[in-house]
Amino acid sequence: MMLAINTANAQNWMFGVSAAGNLNYLTGTTQRLDNTYFVPTAFHKGTDFRPYGSILAEYNPKKVFGAILNIAYDGRGGKFDDVIAPCDCPATLNSKLSYVAIEPSLRVNLGTASNLFLFAGPRAAFNLSKDYEYTQLQQQDRSGEFSAVKKTIFSGQVGLGYDYAITNPTSATKVVLAPFISYHPYFGQDPRTIESLSISTVRAGVAIKLGKGSKIEAVKDNSVIVPNREVDFTVRAPKTILLKREVSETLPLLNYVFFDEGSTTIPNRYIQLNANNASNFKEDQLQKAVNSNMTGRSARQLNVYHNILNIIGDRLRANPNSNINLSGASANGAAEGTLFAEEIKQYWVSNFGINGNRIATQGRTKPLVPSEQLGGSKELALLREGDRRVDITSSSPELALEVGGGMMKPVMIVSDLEDPLDSHLIFNVGGASSLLKTYTITTKDENGTTQTYGPYTRDKESVAGKTILGERNMGDYTITMNGTTKSGKAVSKEAKVHLMRQTDMGAKGYRYSILFNFDKTKTIASYEKFLNESVVPLISDGSTVIIHGHTDMIGNEDYNNNLSNDRAMEAQRILEKALKSAGKTKVKFETFGFGEDPNKAPFDNSTPEERFYNRTVIIDIVPTN
Repeated sequence: MMLAINTANAQNWMFGVSAAGNLNYLTGTTQRLDNTYFVPTAFHKGTDFRPYGSILAEYNPKKVFGAILNIAYDGRGGKFDDVIAPCDCPATLNSKLSYVAIEPSLRVNLGTASNLFLFAGPRAAFNLSKDYEYTQLQQQDRSGEFSAVKKTIFSGQVGLGYDYAITNPTSATKVVLAPFISYHPYFGQDPRTIESLSISTVRAGVAIKLGKGSKIEAVKDNSVIVPNREVDFTVRAPKTILLKREVSETLPLLNYVFFDEGSTTIPNRYIQLNANNASNFKEDQLQKAVNSNMTGRSARQLNVYHNILNIIGDRLRANPNSNINLSGASANGAAEGTLFAEEIKQYWVSNFGINGNRIATQGRTKPLVPSEQLGGSKELALLREGDRRVDITSSSPELALEVGGGMMKPVMIVSDLEDPLDSHLIFNVGGASSLLKTYTITTKDENGTTQTYGPYTRDKESVAGKTILGERNMGDYTITMNGTTKSGKAVSKEAKVHLMRQTDMGAKGYRYSILFNFDKTKTIASYEKFLNESVVPLISDGSTVIIHGHTDMIGNEDYNNNLSNDRAMEAQRILEKALKSAGKTKVKFETFGFGEDPNKAPFDNSTPEERFYNRTVIIDIVPTN
């Protein structure tokens, strides 16, 4: 960079440049690198030098106080201390964080005749680069951009400098050489919104300042350095394509009953039994129950949920010492909420013979965990529809799961999983969300027949293998990604795959689901015991675990994509930690965040219960054979 300086008539002003080295100290935890990659072993410490350069203006009236302004390129990256991955092989991580920094400082002269001065002030930094390079022995090196990097950070500095004049005192042009050292504590130096990476910096360098003299012509340099990063494209194709797989599913029992606007009676979609049928009802009847009216996605799962009154009635009858609480909520007032709760209580008392003293009821205007938040203004009709409900909670261990804030114990069912994710082609388009406007995927078989899917914007997408095969049993395909960069440049990448249909259903798989309240991610931690004790024992070494996060249709699409990915990655982190402790080191994870994508959502979004069930992370354990 060349500096244009005009110092005419600048008696108290000086202008110049500085160059320095930042000795950066990296502390905290860094394990998740980007939205799709979570390294097996966390990095905690590191140091390295990175460059610093600035243009500066200084006002020094030769009194006690003055002022300095630096506009700088500020390198805050560093090399983390090497770690050992679970494969007993070394791994390294190099951060290339850099910023454009604005640093105004108060200059304090240590005596009017002294050239020594102190300076201190705030720092506003705007992220310029967030690249990383990760290496691990026995696997391909990886580079990319850190996710969740703050665009702007605010911190501070304090330092010491010395002015050394290198021109004659009588010269019309003053040139001052000023070595300096400064310290930037970790306060405010957290570059990411996730994890706990923090950076402290010691900076040492020299500034050259000019003042009071003839005009120095400007030298212009309009060149701009642009990172030369390309979009990566890979395809994960299944060895064989299953049309369906029998799955033993642990289905969370959503502990809500929703009421329709304008009515205080239990909606007809909830299955209600007369006293005679209720006496013969057993929860395990739902494990493989098939109803001719079951249509649409996740029909069996919804049928189980719509039996919630019968399931809990059966559990109350089988556990006579257990109690339950019903909290009805209605925006029309607590009295109507109480009517909702009493309606459910009366059903259990009359049809299942439950003693009413075991069932406590109350009314509220808002549910225990409301979806509608104070100050919210968007999609209020859907949020309020979800808040018109009865919350069912219990402290009895026979009824409630010891996680998730009162969640009922799950229901075990056996279902046929249509079009399982391990039979999808996964398209990994690294950098798509940051570099591309949109892209499409085109498949072309050996006969020249093409199909096009998209447009897409996310870094990872999938298409069912059976959709690409159609009526064929096998075929060779050329997969082409065609995209347009944000600057308007066309990008094309290609891969080849062989697809083959599998005629039988294969071995039985396992599925677990975790539910979330509206816009919440932290509840995943409360499921850690459940994941460790119930899920991990069923994951055999060498198997594949597919984790996919979803949200309902409410809210911003990009936000929902990130939210679902955060939930899925956190579930993976918990499972990986437990598997490592159990000595299972060969488990492969495929983790996705599908957001509100209606083509990937496990349920529709037409009723409140479907939207609540879409706020989920689903864990599919794919058998090894």
